[in-house]
Amino acid sequence: MTDKHIRLFIPGPVEVRPEILQAQTEWMIGHRSAAFADLYARMQPKLQQTFRTQNRVYIFTSSGSGVWEAASRNCVRDEGRVLHLVNGAFSKRWAEVSELNGKQVDKIVVEEGMAVLPEHLAEALSKQSYDAVAAVYNETSTGVLNPVAAYGEILKNYPDTLFLLDAVSAYAGAPMHIDAWGVDLCLTSTQKAFALPPGMAFGTVSQRVLDRAATIKNRGYYFDLLTIEKHHVKNNTPATPPVSLMFAADKQLDDILAEGLEAREARHRKMSEMTRAWGLQAGFESFPQAGYESPTLSVLRNTLGVNIKEVNAFLRQRGMEIASGYGNVKETTFRIAHMGDTQPSHMEELFANFDAYLAQR
Repeated sequence: MTDKHIRLFIPGPVEVRPEILQAQTEWMIGHRSAAFADLYARMQPKLQQTFRTQNRVYIFTSSGSGVWEAASRNCVRDEGRVLHLVNGAFSKRWAEVSELNGKQVDKIVVEEGMAVLPEHLAEALSKQSYDAVAAVYNETSTGVLNPVAAYGEILKNYPDTLFLLDAVSAYAGAPMHIDAWGVDLCLTSTQKAFALPPGMAFGTVSQRVLDRAATIKNRGYYFDLLTIEKHHVKNNTPATPPVSLMFAADKQLDDILAEGLEAREARHRKMSEMTRAWGLQAGFESFPQAGYESPTLSVLRNTLGVNIKEVNAFLRQRGMEIASGYGNVKETTFRIAHMGDTQPSHMEELFANFDAYLAQR
């Protein structure tokens, strides 16, 4: 790394290790070649292991937002309805994606910083039938980790309702038990806790999703899951995939599994606890509802009224950067990501430099 390198403590794109950047420089291969099929095939069991699923895992050349559209178009019939659980900017945006695709949308909306509790979901399901329930596991705008395991238990009583889950800022950092939770479609992207450059997304897809998609006429073109499945069984993709990112992902999957999923999750929890403890000591307050704090990023209430642009100008001189707040809480909070391959020692260095900024205000 050069002296211009800025270590990113923002919730995506995140810091990417030199070894992962280097893995992208493999010689190019044709995406209809046997070499590509081998690459795709060897990634599949590793992806299933990291999601803890036996379901197929598709590789999308898009951000996670693209798979929002795939989920909405393939899982919700024209005459059906989808229930979106909304507690922040990104869960709100996914609901808007469903609406823009002409779906009938209901929402459970709670105050930002709060979790959508299981009883909220149970009450809504008792009053209306839905083709699908769509939830965000880790709301990146507020730092809230929603209780998705409890949602899954409730949805077991509604076998005709698909469970759609956004795990964009959770996958590879927070516990993932897709099959145990009964999740039908779980989507993520590479530039968060997976710690790759942006440009690729993964999605676990159950047979129930494909069966539902077969009943829907207008699934679109690029994100038609039935077309993707036809190529998936041949270890390929319908459209041109991000081959270089796939080489990097293959190495990252090996490294994640070598660290161990439980160890990786524990490291993220530790950094989350460190960040909240530092924030409280410095005079800030934790923003999320107590007991629902994200392990991959901390959102702190800016009780000291610091100017985050000034903070970052100071921090960049020392080779690091944090994130401002987002959405409706942009002016009252700030965000510190501790995800991917970030280590506790990196967090300690950040805290020391932030303390230095506060001392010279």
